[in-house]
Amino acid sequence: MTTYQPSNAPVPSGEIIVERGSTARDLGPKLNRSGADVVRFLFLQGEMVTAVQSLTDDMIELYAAEIGATVRMVDPGEKEEAALMAKFFEDDEDDIDIAAEPRAPIVTVMGHVDHGKTSLLDRIRKTNVTAGEAGGITQHIGAYRVMWNDRPIAFLDTPGHEAFTAMRARGAGVTDIVILVVAADDGVMPQTIEAINHSKAAGVPLIVAVNKMDRPDANPDRILQQVSEYGLVPEKWGGDTIVVEISALQGTGIDELLEQVVLVAELEELVSRPTGRAVGTVLEAKLEPGRGPVATVMIQKGELRVGDPVVAGAGWGKVKALIDDSGKQIKVAGPSTPVQILGLSEPPFAGDELRVAKDLANARTLAEARSQRQRLTGHQPAVSGGGARLEDLFEQIQRGETATLNVVLKADVQGSLEAVSESLRKLERDDVKLALVHRGVGGITENDVTLANASNATIIGFNVRPDKRSRDLAETEGVEVRTYEIIYKLIEEIQAAMLGLLAPEFEEVVTGEAEVREVFRVPKIGAIAGCFVRDGVITRGSKVRFLRDGTIIWKGSVTSLRRFKDDAREVQSGFECGVGLSDYQDLKPGDIIETFEEREIPRTA
Repeated sequence: MTTYQPSNAPVPSGEIIVERGSTARDLGPKLNRSGADVVRFLFLQGEMVTAVQSLTDDMIELYAAEIGATVRMVDPGEKEEAALMAKFFEDDEDDIDIAAEPRAPIVTVMGHVDHGKTSLLDRIRKTNVTAGEAGGITQHIGAYRVMWNDRPIAFLDTPGHEAFTAMRARGAGVTDIVILVVAADDGVMPQTIEAINHSKAAGVPLIVAVNKMDRPDANPDRILQQVSEYGLVPEKWGGDTIVVEISALQGTGIDELLEQVVLVAELEELVSRPTGRAVGTVLEAKLEPGRGPVATVMIQKGELRVGDPVVAGAGWGKVKALIDDSGKQIKVAGPSTPVQILGLSEPPFAGDELRVAKDLANARTLAEARSQRQRLTGHQPAVSGGGARLEDLFEQIQRGETATLNVVLKADVQGSLEAVSESLRKLERDDVKLALVHRGVGGITENDVTLANASNATIIGFNVRPDKRSRDLAETEGVEVRTYEIIYKLIEEIQAAMLGLLAPEFEEVVTGEAEVREVFRVPKIGAIAGCFVRDGVITRGSKVRFLRDGTIIWKGSVTSLRRFKDDAREVQSGFECGVGLSDYQDLKPGDIIETFEEREIPRTA
C-alpha cells in the first residue's frame, strides 16, 4: 500500500544537497518524506508526475519550500566527484611541506583585434606566427616561454575576437599579469573594454602597452584619457597603472615593457612549490592525426614528468611525451611552463584542471565519473522533426511562427567548438531559437550527416571538412553542410539567416578529389605529390584545400599538373598524376587534395 509520512514529521536541518533530475522516490527520503508525499503534493499543484519520473528544479524547490526544508541543487555526479577528489587527492596536502620558491610570471596579452597582440608576441619570441592566422585573428590560444635578461616569462596569447570571450576569461584566470595592447592610432574598442573587465574580475595587475607608436597619426594622450575612464589611471597622471609606449613593428619599447613585467612580478611575490605532484590548467586540446588527443597545459605547481598518470576533465592516461613551445621533447615540466601532453584518452575542455593522480586506476575512475556526468548534463537529445533547417527559417519567420534552428556543430579543436557554440547561442531571439543537437571535434563524418538528417538539422563545420562519402550522403539525404574558416563569416551568415535575410550569392562546388600516394622531392622545385584522382577532375590553376583526417591544414592553388612527363591542363577521375602546390611542402601519403570553385547562384527571397 501507498504510505505517507505525517505532515508534522521532522525535516532534516541544514542544507540538503539534491541532484537535478531526482525522482520523487529519490527526493522523499532525503527530506524525511515518502515518494508518495511528493507525488501527492505535486498533483494538488496541477503537476501529474509518477514516483520514478525526473522532477524539474522548480518542482523540487516548491516542495522543499512547502515543508520548510533548505535544499541546494547540484548537477548529477557533482556530489560524487567532490567525494572522489577528496579520496584521490587528499594526500596532496603532504605537498604543503615542500618549500615554495619564486616562479616565472604568467603573462596574458589581451586587446582588440588588429591592435598588434600577435605582432608583439612575435617580436618577443623572434618567430613569425602571424602567417598562420586566418582572417587576421589568432584562432587558438598559444602559450610560450621566453628568457629576458636570464629571467623566464611565460606568455598566453588569447584571441582578440569577442566570440572567444570564454577562452579569454580563462586566460585571465590562469595569469599573473595582463598586458593590454591598445593601438595608438585607433583607441579603446569593445574588445579592449572586455579585456579590462576580465582582468579586473581576475584581480590581476594590468600593464597598458600603447602600440603602433611609429604611425604618424599616433595619439598616446588620447589613449591615456580613454583608459582612465575605465579606472586605469596612468602613473604619470598620479595613478597606479603602468603605461609603456611601444612599436611592435620596429621593436621600440619592448625591453622597457618586459622590464616592467619583471618588476610587477617581483612585487607580486609569485611563488609555488617546485616539486611534488603537478597541477595545471588546460589551455587547448585537440585531436591530431597520428598523435591522438593533444592538450596544451600551463603547469601551475609541482613537476609533471613523462610517465605520470594524469587526469584532466574527462580525459585520463599516462603522459607519453611532453613537448615544449619550441617543439622539443622534454622529460620534466615545472611551474609556469607551458607544455603539450600526449597520452590522454580524449581531449579535455579548455579550462579543465590537470592533476597527477596516485596511479592510473584512480585517474581512470575519476575521469569516467566526470564523463558520465557530462553525458547526463551536457548531452542535448536530437530534436526530431521539430526544428528547421537554415534555408527554411525565412518561411517560418514570415509566417510569424517561432522557428528553431537545429545545428550539428563540428570544429577542429575544443576551444573553437566552445567559442562558436557560445557565439551561436547569443544570436537567439524571441522568434528564432537555436538547438545544438550535437557538438564534436574532428572532421564531418557520415554519422554526423545521419544525425542531422534524423533531427532535421544543418551541419556547421569550423575549420573542418566532410570527406567524399559524407558529402555524397549529405547530397543524397538533402542535408545542408556549411563550412567556415573565419568565425566572422560564420556568425554573420547564421545571424543573417536567423533574421530572415539570408540570400546567398555564391556556392562552393567541389570539382575534384585526389589522394596522395607518394611524395617526390625535385631540386629547385620542392615537393611533388604523386596522386590518384578518386573523384571529379583536377585542373591546373584551380583553388585547392589540403586535408589531413578531415581537417583543413592548408589552402592555395595547383601550380603544376603532369601526366607522366607531360604537362596536363586537367586529369580525370581514375588516373594518376603529379601535382605541385603553391608554397606548401609538408606532403604525406594518405593526405587528400580537394579542388573547388565558387559559382554564382541567383538570389532567392
